[in-house]
Amino acid sequence: MYYGAPRSPSTRELRLIEDAGHIAVIAIEGERSQAALKNAFLEIQTSERRLRTILDAIPTQAWSLRPDGTVAYVNQRWQEYTGLSMEDGPDITQIIVHPDDVQSALAKWSEILPAAKPGESEVRLRRHDGQYRWFIVRVEPMRDEQGNVLHWYGTNTDIEDLKRAEARLRQDEQELRGVVDAISQIIVVLSPSGTALYANRPLLDYTGLTMEQVMAPDFRGNPAFFHPEDWARLQDERRQGLSRSVPFEIEWRLRRKDGQYRWFLVRYHPLRDEQGRILRWYASATDIDDRKRAEERTRNENLALREDIDRSSMFEEIVGSSPALQRVLAQVAKVATTDSTVLILGDTGTGKELIARAIHKRSRRSTRAFIRVNCAAIPPSLIASELFGHEKGAFTGALQRRLGRFEAADGGTIFLDEIGDLPAETQIALLRVLQEREIERVGSSHPIAVDVRVLAATNRDLETAVQSGAFRQDLYYRLNVFPIEIPPLRERVDDIPVLVEYLIERYAKQAGKSIRNIKKQTVELFQAYDWPGNVRELQNVIERAVVLCDGETFAIDQSWLQGKPSRPSARMPRPVTTLAEGEKELIEAALAASSGRISGPLGAAAKLGIPRQTLESKMKALHIDRLSVRVP
Repeated sequence: MYYGAPRSPSTRELRLIEDAGHIAVIAIEGERSQAALKNAFLEIQTSERRLRTILDAIPTQAWSLRPDGTVAYVNQRWQEYTGLSMEDGPDITQIIVHPDDVQSALAKWSEILPAAKPGESEVRLRRHDGQYRWFIVRVEPMRDEQGNVLHWYGTNTDIEDLKRAEARLRQDEQELRGVVDAISQIIVVLSPSGTALYANRPLLDYTGLTMEQVMAPDFRGNPAFFHPEDWARLQDERRQGLSRSVPFEIEWRLRRKDGQYRWFLVRYHPLRDEQGRILRWYASATDIDDRKRAEERTRNENLALREDIDRSSMFEEIVGSSPALQRVLAQVAKVATTDSTVLILGDTGTGKELIARAIHKRSRRSTRAFIRVNCAAIPPSLIASELFGHEKGAFTGALQRRLGRFEAADGGTIFLDEIGDLPAETQIALLRVLQEREIERVGSSHPIAVDVRVLAATNRDLETAVQSGAFRQDLYYRLNVFPIEIPPLRERVDDIPVLVEYLIERYAKQAGKSIRNIKKQTVELFQAYDWPGNVRELQNVIERAVVLCDGETFAIDQSWLQGKPSRPSARMPRPVTTLAEGEKELIEAALAASSGRISGPLGAAAKLGIPRQTLESKMKALHIDRLSVRVP
């Protein structure tokens, strides 16, 4: 028989036992009196009958055993359940035990009997209809004054419903874990103090750990699983969050099984009982590494934008309609829709960055970043870090990981200005980017794929640099896929009047001035000058003149120009006395050259380098009829 934990006798049982003991004392004292002895036995029998009557009345199966373990008594409830009685033999308590539980029950009884100590166990007992139900069996010895076992008293308590509930709970828990394991998010169940009780499959797959390792007490206190830069902050924020007992969230980097770190947003939610006490914490972790990288790229893009925002070395629109400029714009239109690498060549100040921006603006990448890097402005020792980024500790001063300009430009365009000044070692890395579309941060050997269109520009003769060994030949071939050469301003004399008008209007607006006229001599000087600094020099001269202008007429001091005019001023076909007159003349000339057509690649708007709507508005304001314009 398999027995259970000790149970204290009830008050009635104690009274019966006391009565039996009292009778025994009387019997001993009157041992010489047969009548007294007979009365004592009668009292004992009466007490036993009274005890059995009580045991038959209780709603629990009860029984007693002799000191040797043989059955002495089973109550009515036991008999009703089993369908057996004392007449069915001395081993009736064993034959009702489930076959699978017999060995464990005997082992338990063999442990209890010699030690004469209370015990309990769970076994399945057969009902009278052949069905088995789970019971918890408890047994306790009854001793005399010398400590000898007089009887064993036991009870069987039905726990079948509890066992079924536990089985259902285990099944539900297993099904729930299956669902939780199927969720892509990392889920961890924590104790009220924050110790891990369960983690779903995504966490184990990500970290390469086992459930036992995650549930180990040192898991949450082990910095090896978390990024060193996040460790102190994580500990502090987590401790504060758990102490407040309200939902909270933390961002941190968790180490992957390959040693790489990714950012996660971890949200903590408490589960409470009816009294509001926290029973569990549920933590869900969402991978936000891509978002973090995008935020870092945005910060870099904003940095690049802030670097460019006050730099007005170029104007916002390409102004002019000269054949030389039109050829450049035609090339821009052809190459912009492709992903080909473009090498923009031209003298300083010709507008190479403006052409690069025009290519980007007309490409499929126009909604993504345009990142400009002046290779000549960055020290050779830092150019690789600037372009490709670096890991923490890659060099002195690298206190944290930093994304490079190529990662910031991912999905967009990077413009490498002054490419001819790139150091030799960086040329090799750039060649790999163009060939493999991969970069490696300084201090790392892990390749990172990038989707970037490369535009490069230089005012140097790269062919000569290749011959002298200053520039790699293979890199030159990779960059020179589609070269665009921007003509110097001295070859775009016909564009100077409209450029002058555009720049005067721009800087006058910035200065809050109203300039309505341009001196004829000024325009003639501009057209006759060689402009070694090209458009940038013209821009600087006009900005200076606007600042000094006190009236409505624009003029410059001839001494401002670097040298004497190299061409006669007769190149100006007719004097321009006002901005409106000059503008009207240019529009009529463009309409005549385009046979009255306004839109399209050969229309007047394209020749003037302005939008069609802008041209139509100006024509209306200046009372220009395109049909009345004389076609040459």
